[in-house]
Amino acid sequence: MIDPLNDTDWNEIWKSRTRGNRESSPGRDCARIWESRESALRFWDMCRQERSRIDKTVWETDITKESRVLDIGAGPGTLAIPFAQKAAHVTAVEPAEGMCSVMREKMAEFSVSNINIVQKRWEDVDVESDLQPPYDVVIASFSLGMPDIRAAIEKMTQASSKYVYLYHFAGPTSWDRQWQELWPRLHGRAYQPGPKCDVLYNVLYQMGIYPHIRTFRLEHNQRYSTLDEAVSALAPQAQAETEEQKAVLRDYLKGAMREEGGALVMPGSSIRVKMWWEGGPNR
Repeated sequence: MIDPLNDTDWNEIWKSRTRGNRESSPGRDCARIWESRESALRFWDMCRQERSRIDKTVWETDITKESRVLDIGAGPGTLAIPFAQKAAHVTAVEPAEGMCSVMREKMAEFSVSNINIVQKRWEDVDVESDLQPPYDVVIASFSLGMPDIRAAIEKMTQASSKYVYLYHFAGPTSWDRQWQELWPRLHGRAYQPGPKCDVLYNVLYQMGIYPHIRTFRLEHNQRYSTLDEAVSALAPQAQAETEEQKAVLRDYLKGAMREEGGALVMPGSSIRVKMWWEGGPNR
């Protein structure tokens, strides 16, 4: 009898969809999008508007004042800093210079000194030489852009002495739909979204990891003072470099944004999934 789950290499499906996403938008990866300090600050401000989501993530993570935390894809420290305020130590892995720069600024602003920043992609990190394992908690929150997700998770379990938490997306996000509409007009080709949590779960299952799962919807509206600000902020993500491309983006934003409280708002929403487990693979 054919077993579709076990006869399918889900890690290869992850690789294929990640490759398709990158080939449809070459050069558009998270480290490059958030390389500048300005874009990193904008990301920090956007996350601060989702403070309840950040607080909930911290509250729902099993840490104590003695805990050691590894935050993978830490961005500007939106989770690393509140974790550091509750735990003994945080190691933040983040490749983008802009994100690391803002994280250092925010560490000083919030008087946090127990974060060690490792400026590398997770796939380039060596657990023994770059990190300080073991960690009570390893978390990757919406930062699973690794091309080989099985190898990435194996490295997470290697670094963890207790818990691993993964956050990812379920189904198409509002920005997936946005880029699918815009990409042919901007670049003359289709946009392919990256892999979602269905593939991730099946990779874990084939690894012998059977995680707890919680699904939730998140509204995340982006606010801009002017249309010019919105175009400037989104142009790097859209890879809109020429004046013609920026004009296409401007026309799209005119129709997509709404006025609210003296600002222009780009509405967004996504269904998100939290997966977590304790210890190594549950074999």
